Amino acid sequence: MLNEWQEFLDYTGAVSYTAKSKNDTAYMGRFTFTTILEFKGLARVLTIIARGYMYHDVDGNILDSDPRERLDYVRKALCAWCSVPDSKKAAPKKARPNKSHFEELHVMFPELVDADGSGWFHRHVHRLARFVLNDPDKVRKTVIPKAEVIEAKFDTAWRSKVIQFQVPLFSENTKGAWVLRFDDVLADALELGPLQNAEHELPPEYLEKLRAVTPKEIPLEVIKALVLYYMAHRQDDTDWVVLPTTNFEACFGTAFGRKYLPTLPKEVFERSDSGYGIGRYLVKADYTPNLR
Repeated sequence: MLNEWQEFLDYTGAVSYTAKSKNDTAYMGRFTFTTILEFKGLARVLTIIARGYMYHDVDGNILDSDPRERLDYVRKALCAWCSVPDSKKAAPKKARPNKSHFEELHVMFPELVDADGSGWFHRHVHRLARFVLNDPDKVRKTVIPKAEVIEAKFDTAWRSKVIQFQVPLFSENTKGAWVLRFDDVLADALELGPLQNAEHELPPEYLEKLRAVTPKEIPLEVIKALVLYYMAHRQDDTDWVVLPTTNFEACFGTAFGRKYLPTLPKEVFERSDSGYGIGRYLVKADYTPNLR
């Protein structure tokens, strides 16, 4: 969450499908079952991917070109990442402007979609599901039914979602009024700019101040991450910052929203929930660190 370039690599690179214990969720990568089954938290994931292809070369260096000249290229990268093969059992459908399979982009983005039209996300979801089902002794029993749902129902739901991503920004179709679209992702990417690294060291005296008010059930690293994330994303026109709860849960590999958010120290944070896997929060003035 703090090193956005590393986050980009985690969304587009290899994942190790292993587990050292039943509490180890490394096989999930940077995702949770909430993201996979309910599609919460995808706005940040897609925006990180878009910013990576819009502003950076393969080594993370910032490109000199105008990002607006790369909009079509970045849109194709998003399509490739989201691609899902057509069902072999599906009946032929009438021609429509949007589709969900993009095997033709394999040459341009071999890391994002294979020759059969299986995009990075589609492959990752099924690989982790197969890991769970093939090695049930290495995972918690509660995740096995979720893996079964993935194998049975994910493709159909994901195809519908990928079609939805392509709804035009000003579509008259009311079904497109409150959905996430590639147009929204590209606009956010242009606004946010290149990927950032907010992994800063906090002053020792400030850490002691945080430690004094942090409940013992919350690791200090969680509080530090929230402070640094806030400092990196605060805008000049507001003190509030969007809190992508679902993405933080994937980052920490724990039920962040249920386990930590309710007991955050009120001396440090003010928070309000808005649902759909996100909320907003601020760091109070007395606990705003000086990072200069």
